[in-house]
Parts: sequence; C-alpha cells; structure tokens
Amino acid sequence: MLKGSGETMKCHANAVCHTPEGGLQTAIRDSTLAAQGGTGSLSGERESRLTEPVWRETAGVNVSPLGCCFLWLLVLWQWYPRAEDLEDPSLERHFKGHRDAITSVDFSLNKKQLASGSMDSCLMIWSMRPQMRAYRFVGHKDAVMCVQFSPSGHLVASGSRDKTVRLWVPSVKGESTVFKAHTATVRSVHFSSDGQSLVTASDDKTVKVWTVHRQKFLFSLSQHINWVRCARFSPDGRLIVSASDDKTVKLWDKTSRECIHSFCEHGGFVNHVDFHPSGTCIAAAGTDNTVKVWDVRMNRLLQHYQVHSAVVNSLSFHPSGNYLVTASNDSTLKILDLLEGRLLYTLHGHQGPATCVAFSRVGDFFASGGSDEQVMVWKTNFDAADYGDVLKTQKSGTSMDGTHHTLQSEMDFGVHLKKTKPQDSGRNHAQQEEETSLANTLEHIMGQLDVLTQTVSILEQRLTLTEDKLKECLENQQKIIQNKMS
Repeated sequence: MLKGSGETMKCHANAVCHTPEGGLQTAIRDSTLAAQGGTGSLSGERESRLTEPVWRETAGVNVSPLGCCFLWLLVLWQWYPRAEDLEDPSLERHFKGHRDAITSVDFSLNKKQLASGSMDSCLMIWSMRPQMRAYRFVGHKDAVMCVQFSPSGHLVASGSRDKTVRLWVPSVKGESTVFKAHTATVRSVHFSSDGQSLVTASDDKTVKVWTVHRQKFLFSLSQHINWVRCARFSPDGRLIVSASDDKTVKLWDKTSRECIHSFCEHGGFVNHVDFHPSGTCIAAAGTDNTVKVWDVRMNRLLQHYQVHSAVVNSLSFHPSGNYLVTASNDSTLKILDLLEGRLLYTLHGHQGPATCVAFSRVGDFFASGGSDEQVMVWKTNFDAADYGDVLKTQKSGTSMDGTHHTLQSEMDFGVHLKKTKPQDSGRNHAQQEEETSLANTLEHIMGQLDVLTQTVSILEQRLTLTEDKLKECLENQQKIIQNKMS
C-alpha cells in the first residue's frame, strides 16, 4: 500500500532501495495484458521499475575473496535478465473453424502444425504457415475430449466421449485407426517420450497403457473411485500420474503397476495434471480455483497458487521448467514464475471460459482454446533472451530491441557509469578496459554456475538411484521377515 498526495494505491512492489538522498524508491509491476475479441490486438501496461540500482561507496573495509565472489553474484543478480526485463507475450494468430467449445490443443514437434479437439466431434489440424488451409478430421461419433501429437509428429492421438481412441496421420487424407479403449468417455491421451506407449484416462475410473504401433492393451491401473480426468507419463517413462474426481492425484510405478503415493490436498476435483520437465515434481489444476505443485521425491507440497477466480481447467509447463501457464473458467490465462513463486502475467483473450492451454515443444509459442470456439496462438517472448544473448548485446552496446545506445547514459552490468567529456579519451579507454574485465569476470562466474548446476543434477540422479536401491532392499528385507514368520 503506497500513500502520497492524498491518494492510496494498491500494488505489488518488486524491489525497494534507498536513494542517495536517504528516501525510498520502489519497483512496481502490473503485467495485465488483454487481447480484445480475438482480433489480435493486444494492450497492456508495462512495469514501472528501477532504471538503475543505487551503489554506495564504503571506505576502509577489507573484503575476502569469497566476499568478492558474493558481491559479484549480487551484481549478476541485479543485472541478470529476469522476467521483468523481457518482453510481454503477444497474440500472434487465432483460428476459427470449430462449431463448439475447444477441449484440447497441442503443437507438433516442428511447430508447423497445431491440433485441436472440440465438443463438435471433430479434430482439426491447423497450419502455422500463413494462408495454408486447415484439415478437419471426422470419425469420432461424439465430442473429442483430448488430442496429442506423438513425439515424432507423425501421429495424432485423440480420445472421445464415444469411448474410443483414434490414431490419425496428420495429412490430407486424414486416415486413422480406431480401438475401443474404455467403457466410458476417454478424457485424456498421452504419449511416452519415446513414442512407444500411450496412456489413456477415462470416466470408467481406470487408467490404461497401450502399445502405439499395434494398439495392444498392456495393463490397467484401477484404484481411483471416480472419473479419471487426466493421466501423464513422466519424462523418463518410469512413472505415471493421474488426476481424478475422487479428489486425489495418484503416482504410479509403471514397472510394478502399483500406486506409490496419493496426493489428497486438493479441496475439489482435479481437472489436469502434468510432470515438470525435470520429472521431479508435478502440477495440478483444480476446481477449487487453485494450482498446486508437489515434489514427487519427497511427496510434499512445494507451491500453492490462488490466482484464478474460477475453476482451473488446464496447465502446461514451459520446457525450461521456469514457467507454468494455466487456463481457467474466469476467461484468463495466467503465467506463473516458478522460480520466484509469483504471478507474472494475466492474459485476456477468450470470451468465456479458457478450457485448455499448451506450450510448444521448445516453448517459444503457446496455444489456448476456449468455449468461444476459438484457438489462439501466443508468442511467448518473455523467455526469448538468455544469458549469452544479453552478454553479447551488452558488449556490443546494443539494447535488446536492436537500437544502439551509448554507454555514457545507460547501465552496463548493473554498474552506473558517470558521464565523461568527449576529449577525455584516456578515461574512456580505462572505462572500456574495466568493462571488458567485468564482462570476463561475469563469464567466468556463469561458467562456475553451470558446473554447479550440472553437479546438482548428477547428485539428484544419484540420490534417486540410491532411494530406489534402498526401497528395493527394504522390500526384500520385509519379504524375508514374512517368510521367516510363516
């Protein structure tokens, strides 16, 4: 709450610091975006934020090498391209062709095609290239509840209220094979990362796993006591997660076919669930208007978001694992920053409930569908710049929008450079050397951080293997004790 000039303003303050005069300066963000009527127009307010950090000189203080490293990391943290330094998402295209609410969307691997399913019983394949016609695939006898491209992009799976699953070839002919998968509505289809297996979820309270090429039934998971809304393979294919109207999210071991944990913290039904790209956690969207993120190794709640004002229908992780996009009956899409644990953007585009959302395979686009019968394609933008790009840009003295700027009036690596006189060439040369040295130091720090990241990843893998071995030993020990007792 900020007060001044007799007015009161509510806002989120992202940063607060002292000015040289001893006052307070705040960074405020409001990233609500709107695409009116699906026409492609987009309006929004950019954040009002600090244009330069405030540095104070402190004399007579000795800093250890470790302290210097810490200070450099602070500089890096101030300068590193966080979400507020990047561009806003933008509505690129919208597709009209369905005659009822959109239920599901998914991109092909090469982003040339986008699949959508609808309550109108049709599956449509949209071309991402301008002026290219869309394909309408007819075959299901009732609403198409879910669609997904295979990892290779050569097949599209769809599930329907007619109790069948179809595998389509996304071409002009629209050929498909059909198999009766369940005894009730099929609400979810998902390929394993190798494309060899397919998991389906149904209102018959079961999760089933199939081989893709022969459409052969492998096994069924049947501990849910109500409709199963969604089922997903983990990135490594070892686990399956399922979400049900019994208000549970269950984690299954694909090899043993046993439920290894049930998450029961949702206050309502769970509409959608998915694995984080790392496979270490899951996110679930609920009818209680919340989004929850759990660690599947420790089986504990990591994050709890209450950002929607109505049922959350769908969600999708960005491939980097740093962002999560959600779709809700409140007609909005929301983008969450998982690293900072906060709402990043609210997007208005659909007239009515937003029913589904999905990132492309590399995350540069995401698509959404709604009850307004429209499919919208958004350009991500906010993940476009990485460390290397910004470093090159800063070295060349060019801003992220491609315009040239002088170092005399801008911030370089978070350090304020005072204005110099044109004739003072010696000082300019010294400044350039200092900037080069600073850039090299930052590159070295980032190299060390990369090594640390890889080390942590290796340790995580080893920990997982150790946990598996320990579990195996405990199970064997329990069997031995039971055999002795009998």
